[in-house]
Amino acid sequence: MLLAGYTNYFFWTTIPDFAGVVRKKVQSGCRVRFLLGDPNGETTRMREEIEGAALTVSTRIRMSLEQLDRLGPLDGLEIRTSAPEDAANHVGLSVFLFDSDALVTPHLARVIGHDSPMFHLRRHGEYGMYDRFAGHAGELWERGTSYTPGCH
Repeated sequence: MLLAGYTNYFFWTTIPDFAGVVRKKVQSGCRVRFLLGDPNGETTRMREEIEGAALTVSTRIRMSLEQLDRLGPLDGLEIRTSAPEDAANHVGLSVFLFDSDALVTPHLARVIGHDSPMFHLRRHGEYGMYDRFAGHAGELWERGTSYTPGCH
């Protein structure tokens, strides 16, 4: 499972006991990866100016990092922030991968992510839309910076 949203904060605010869900997934052997934006990065700062929202992008990222910190070290839970050179590609597109399903949100120009459309894709074979988005998220993940809990 790869959750490659720039902030991912909505998981914690909309899914009851999301921390428990993540913990159970990891304990059952699932590899759970979170790719977030850098709360101190230039792309984050620029996105905050564009959105002009009271709940800033950096705050939403820090909310996710705080929740992940609370989970403590778990074998199978991995956290990275996008590389500075990839941040502009990450902030504009969220990709959430689950086995053969993907949820993809292309972020609209001046709205917060939850106001953008979300598409549900299913993998039906190689080289389709699922694989294209999975490849994109995988590349961002591979170039991302490992996150050390408590360092946000």
